[in-house]
Amino acid sequence: MNRLVIPALCALTLAACASTPTTFQPAMGPQSVGYSEYRIEPGRYRITFRGGPGAPPGLVTDYALLRAADLAIADGYDWFRVSDRFLEGQPNRSPRFSVGVGGGGGSYGWRGGSSVGVGLGTSFPLGGGPAVAATIEVLMGRGPRPTGGDVYDPRGLRQTLMGRGI
Repeated sequence: MNRLVIPALCALTLAACASTPTTFQPAMGPQSVGYSEYRIEPGRYRITFRGGPGAPPGLVTDYALLRAADLAIADGYDWFRVSDRFLEGQPNRSPRFSVGVGGGGGSYGWRGGSSVGVGLGTSFPLGGGPAVAATIEVLMGRGPRPTGGDVYDPRGLRQTLMGRGI
């Protein structure tokens, strides 16, 4: 029986590492990993990028910005402004694997008793963590770029993100 415990623990550990990879791609469905966009009007889009379980929120947001840059370049715009943004996450409802260590002792004699106990435990999510989605609404424009921290040069942004290995 003890020979089966170690392989089972190894299998559970490997399962904890497995998750849906987050890559820059179109989403194949409403809850799929990838980007989707909705054209609100000419030069205005709502873009959502949904990451896989455990994807860092910063990466998911960068992928949404990268999609906005691609749309701006494809449509011939010189800049885009992020007019609204929000991040949504799902609680981690995946199964968890727990490990605990405990110790204790006691002495019960004829005249009274005493007891001492110590415990330590931790758990690991088997599903890779919560899935996060970033949604941004962008307004695109031509000509000189307006000032502000929410205005981006699509070509410069794309070059920066691709240079970081995204």
